[in-house]
Amino acid sequence: MSRISLLPGRTGTCAALLITTSLLLSGCGAGAPGNAEASEGKDPKAEKTVEAVPVEAVAASRRAVAASYTGTAALEARAESQVVAKTSGVALAVLVEEGQQVRAGQPLVRLDPDRARLAVAQSEAQMRKLENNYQRAQKLIGQQMVSAADVDQIRFDLENARAQYRLATLELSYTTVVAPISGVIASRSIKTGNFVQINTPIFRIVDNSRLEATLNVPERELATLRPGQPVTLVADALPGKSFPGTVDRIAPVVDAGSGTFRVVSGFGEDAAGLQPGMFGRIRIDYDQRADALVVPRLALLDDGDPAVFRVRDGKVARVPVKVGYAEGPWVEIREGLAVGDKVVTAGKVALRDGTAVQVIGEKPAATVAKAAPKKAENRQ
Repeated sequence: MSRISLLPGRTGTCAALLITTSLLLSGCGAGAPGNAEASEGKDPKAEKTVEAVPVEAVAASRRAVAASYTGTAALEARAESQVVAKTSGVALAVLVEEGQQVRAGQPLVRLDPDRARLAVAQSEAQMRKLENNYQRAQKLIGQQMVSAADVDQIRFDLENARAQYRLATLELSYTTVVAPISGVIASRSIKTGNFVQINTPIFRIVDNSRLEATLNVPERELATLRPGQPVTLVADALPGKSFPGTVDRIAPVVDAGSGTFRVVSGFGEDAAGLQPGMFGRIRIDYDQRADALVVPRLALLDDGDPAVFRVRDGKVARVPVKVGYAEGPWVEIREGLAVGDKVVTAGKVALRDGTAVQVIGEKPAATVAKAAPKKAENRQ
């Protein structure tokens, strides 16, 4: 708080000075005709323009849309065999290499057969001896020179010798390792000169003429899937290509732990380029609508029940819709829209029901709100 000290004898002079200064200041404010004219000279019909929110919109249209189940799985060969040596021996010749196509029964490796041949010769000699003894006993039994028990014993020994001969012959055949199935040599773990132990894996053959992919499908889809339905596969290793197939088999039971069932899809001659082990995205189409009303999936709002923002006369309106099948970027609209209705696909976050919008790419249509004219007050 400022203090004003008044000296004796000068009180009247100071008071007169203060009053004069106040009158001058008030006269400057009130006597400025320019300020009044400026305030009264504003256009009462000034216009206020409401800026429209820029959005992207797409018109609802008709196209074919399919109902499908999609999943991911690794491709597997329908048939695969691990070739093992059924006898031991030194590999004298390896006849095939990795990547080579082979047929069932085709020789792959030749092992040293000398020991097996000697076993065959030995068992054959024993068999021939017993055959002669049996023939001789058959003649003597008619002369009652040999008992029936001795003849039976010779016959049993002969059958055993024949079995030993067949076994030795089989062991000799094992010295030539053959392909159990037709396919391609996927791996080779033997070289010429190696000693091969019995039951040692030496080749892996994969039949890639028909590949399979197994999906674990939720049980809610059990009623919609069945064998023979069309399948489309897209492999990450082969971008831009799709491969057709069919549903081969469906498991008859649902796994209680996971709540899923197995669906096996097959891919045959049209799957050129696919290899076992590739990872693919699989789509199984189980129904199709040839003339469905669709909009982009991006048009659907994420705030509860299905709805879209429809553009009409420069403004948007929130319209509830009933959706149907979805395929790729499209979703079917069963109710709520008509062909040609434009729906917002980008810029939905800033919108509310009735918001003015400007569709990008279309001619701007400014929305103008006229301000109410202000009545000038009469000053006296």
